[in-house]
Amino acid sequence: MTASPLVPVPIPDRVAALIGSCMPLGILQAELDAECAAREVRRFRAPLCPEDQADREHALAVLARANKVLGAYNPGLLLRPGGAWR
Repeated sequence: MTASPLVPVPIPDRVAALIGSCMPLGILQAELDAECAAREVRRFRAPLCPEDQADREHALAVLARANKVLGAYNPGLLLRPGGAWR
């Protein structure tokens, strides 16, 4: 028997708010920063002009900073630049 892959299921806003109320504020901010940075990184496609390359690198730096905070709290919260959860 093989395990089926997990399918992401949306959760109601009230449940998300309850989960968020149990987490420290800094972790919630890092989670938001990571999600926004990952979305920003996905926005860029090659070939990149120098300005776009700088913006992409800045978004990657923001993502790395947020992942450092999230990884210290719970390694399962890390976000990859592609946006998929680990």
